[in-house]
Amino acid sequence: MLLAKHAANRDRRRYPDPDRLDITRDAQVQLGFGHGAHHCLGSPLARMDIQTALTALLTRFPELQLAVPEAELIWKSGMAVRGPVALPIAW
Repeated sequence: MLLAKHAANRDRRRYPDPDRLDITRDAQVQLGFGHGAHHCLGSPLARMDIQTALTALLTRFPELQLAVPEAELIWKSGMAVRGPVALPIAW
């Protein structure tokens, strides 16, 4: 038996449109950093890191956008990681 805890965040009954990146989604109701006594101690630092990185990226490149229609992205899907094979961007 394999527990795929990352799949818990893709339950459509609990998370509307789980496959869409939504940076405004309530981050407190996801399980990526664990739960309870096993909650990751580094989660506040990770959240601060991504906020700082995205702010710097979008400040430097305010016109950043996909260079192809979203429907043309090819996705890789594995047991631990899901993401685009390539992410063509333009600015």
